[in-house]
Amino acid sequence: MAEHETVASDKGIGLATLFTLLAVGSTVAMFLEPGSELAAWGFAGAVVAGVLAVAAVHLYW
Repeated sequence: MAEHETVASDKGIGLATLFTLLAVGSTVAMFLEPGSELAAWGFAGAVVAGVLAVAAVHLYW
């Protein structure tokens, strides 16, 4: 049987946490100014930060 080793880095955890917090902050901007340009930028920021959080988990964790 093959042995499996789990590797987790602090960089992966830190980047995922950072981008998740940025996504939450962008989501708050969407709720503060609904129907405005700030809400649109908040949505864009939340999507980008979410993608980067998932990428950080896959690359570094």
